[in-house]
Amino acid sequence: MATAISVSSIFSTHSPKLSALPTLSLYIHIPWCVKKCPYCDFNSHEIGKKGSSLLEDEYVSALIRDLEMALPQIWGRPVTSVFLGGGTPSLLSAQAVDKLLTHVRMLLPLELSAEITLEANPGTFEAQKFADFRAAGINRLSIGIQSFNPRHLQALGRIHGDKEAHHAIEIALKNFDNVNLDLMYALPDQTLEEASHDIALACASGVPHISAYHLTLEPNTLFYRFPPSLPDDDLAAEMQLMIEQTVSSWGYANYEISAFAKPNYQSCHNLNYWQFGDYLGIGAGAHSKISFQHKIIRQMRYKQPKQYLAKLLTKDSVGDPIQSEHEIQAEDRVFEFMMNALRLTSGFQVDSLQARTGMPITTIQQQLEEAEQRNLISWDHYRIMPTLTGRRFLNDLLQIFLKCKE
Repeated sequence: MATAISVSSIFSTHSPKLSALPTLSLYIHIPWCVKKCPYCDFNSHEIGKKGSSLLEDEYVSALIRDLEMALPQIWGRPVTSVFLGGGTPSLLSAQAVDKLLTHVRMLLPLELSAEITLEANPGTFEAQKFADFRAAGINRLSIGIQSFNPRHLQALGRIHGDKEAHHAIEIALKNFDNVNLDLMYALPDQTLEEASHDIALACASGVPHISAYHLTLEPNTLFYRFPPSLPDDDLAAEMQLMIEQTVSSWGYANYEISAFAKPNYQSCHNLNYWQFGDYLGIGAGAHSKISFQHKIIRQMRYKQPKQYLAKLLTKDSVGDPIQSEHEIQAEDRVFEFMMNALRLTSGFQVDSLQARTGMPITTIQQQLEEAEQRNLISWDHYRIMPTLTGRRFLNDLLQIFLKCKE
């Protein structure tokens, strides 16, 4: 049995080197929404509030300029997926999306089979507009349903009702083969029966992908400042188990803690995140993770749309949209890798740790043994997987790997 080696001792004399660069995705952030939801901690800004307005033409021009400036960091690398997130990207016109994706194809070696996702909210659905999105190159739609219950939709501050939710799904399935529904559970005063009704409606809709998230109270949100009455931990756990059993009975595979897919419909873009792949993020507040042979960096663009636009649309366009950048230190790489990869029910191949981080599996042997002894993972020479207990108590599992930073 090999002896566990500390991360700090291994990399005290040289920088970790990657044998090959990982898969690359493109994320495009659209920061505007009709109404800010009380649980939302994403970088989104209400149209018409505090001077915020949807400056579509200017913003698309800024995105294109942002991408052009980022090219030297990713030059020649194929892009496997594109994700337009927000905010509410479906507020953009189909013409704007078409212009944006045309420039993406011109500037990047986008794979022919690339998954191109647009996030949409039911309150923004128009049949012709979504047909035009499809014609522009969007081939996957992610709809923020959250609930089919009018009372819960109101409590969540959503701008749509249950009828709009069903109508949005109908329009989506007429234009797209690949559709995801976002749902939330453990909602204010939600019962197990109500959560069961929501997930049953989602399954019966016929969409090939469902994401079901536990509502959490994030800092800097209205819910965090004024907490609503939420189900206790036992009831929330019961809801999670019920959701997993329901989607399984409908033929969906639980391939990630909160993600369920019919065969061949897993989210390529999200899988790349969970497998510690690279992503270039453009747009206000967008984050990037970009690997080079001897370093991995993270970046964040300026969050405020006006400031972001000013950086890119100044005279001669010489402004830098990157607000912050730092290198992921060697001792942090393993934990960041594990924090993502252990969300996958299938775990990860042993050799992918070194391929994505430059660090040998021996650096975490002691932590792996502890996790196995506590029945949180199963592992052999080829694959490491979270057990059902490990998935249920993911925070406890990840706590073990925090030790590899010490």
